Amino acid sequence: KNMLSSKKNKSTDHYDTLISTKSEFEGNLHFSGGLHIDGCIKGNIIADEQSGAVVRISESGVVEGEIRAPNVIINGRVVGNVFASGHIELAKKAMVTGDVNYTMMEMVMGAQVNGNLIHQGAEAPRKGRKNAEPVLSEVAVGKGSKAD
Repeated sequence: KNMLSSKKNKSTDHYDTLISTKSEFEGNLHFSGGLHIDGCIKGNIIADEQSGAVVRISESGVVEGEIRAPNVIINGRVVGNVFASGHIELAKKAMVTGDVNYTMMEMVMGAQVNGNLIHQGAEAPRKGRKNAEPVLSEVAVGKGSKAD
């Protein structure tokens, strides 16, 4: 009965794929949905940017390779560059050796990044100011032309 009711509310606590502490995976891993890593992955982790996929690396999890996913939660060790097109959360025990490319980031005290933090502007218009381009072009044109 519990299994049926949990399918109704798609929470980020649901993970389709689990790499357990007793597992080591070598090679590139393509996925959608949720990926929870307690074990070790030696290879790249790739999810479609439009998929809304989530990678969660627990305290015991290790990834040696590049991570490309919309949403990334790290509380373990990553050696490689991370590309999070949605949001990234670096938890207390996160240790990232590599560049972190992000749109939105949450970083808790204790998390470590040995590399660059690179903010990626959102290509698609999101919440906030709707027409950024006209405002920028007004500044570039100068004082003489107003768009009123």
